[in-house]
Amino acid sequence: MAMYLIGDVQGCDQALQRLLDEVQFSPSRDTLYLLGDLVNRGPDNVGVLRRLQSLGHSARCLLGNHDLHLLALHLGQGRLKPGDTVSDILQAPDRLQLIDWLRMQSLAMHEAGILMVHAGVLPQWSVAQTLALAKEVQTVLQSNDWTMFITHMYGNQPDQWDEELTGHERLRVIVNAMTRLRFCTLHGQMEFAHHRDASQAPTGFMPWFDVPNRLTHETTVAFGHWSSLNALNRSDVIELDTGCVWGGCLSALQVNPVTGERQRVQVKCDAAASIN
Repeated sequence: MAMYLIGDVQGCDQALQRLLDEVQFSPSRDTLYLLGDLVNRGPDNVGVLRRLQSLGHSARCLLGNHDLHLLALHLGQGRLKPGDTVSDILQAPDRLQLIDWLRMQSLAMHEAGILMVHAGVLPQWSVAQTLALAKEVQTVLQSNDWTMFITHMYGNQPDQWDEELTGHERLRVIVNAMTRLRFCTLHGQMEFAHHRDASQAPTGFMPWFDVPNRLTHETTVAFGHWSSLNALNRSDVIELDTGCVWGGCLSALQVNPVTGERQRVQVKCDAAASIN
């Protein structure tokens, strides 16, 4: 029995198949934890969703910013951007089933001592609060009100957490932190304009995982979203987006849930992104 944490697949279904073959994944024995951005920019988005859906409880998935973008496009919100490749899903005969399956996925999980999110965690959030806030969004996304949630999802404001936030603004901050965060201030103010390497933080900002005394510092946080970190691997944070869709690798962290032993496994991705 093993658990595998897998970084951003982004529609690279062939690479996902090779990775599963490499680790000899067994759906009757093992569990996959995919850290979001299941789709977009890669060549076979519909193949990825169909594969993961077919695995049932053996594949547990987080939502990333690209996955939420797909949900918005399905509803006619937002617009296709240069490089988007999700038309194969939007035109698929089983698109309604795939969309409904996607919106049932999580924003955060905690297994074997590892907190999993797609992008990041604000410094004032504990593990328990992170999971509780993720649940707030998941409850709405999985309800009949999900279309209204998507309508109000986009935007960079508010850019800081406040316990008094309510309604759409509260949900937007949670979504932005867990699916888009890279840099923030000591007090958790988020910055979304820069997609730089961690060493090139905008003035006054720092990588979210470097904020001193963040409440999750004693828990290992696994995330994707930030391929330029070059597979950051520390005792407190593990980054698993290794740029598969850009011609890099697709990465998995193999975890023994009993002993806690961890091993990183990678396969080369031969899919090239549709834009530079």
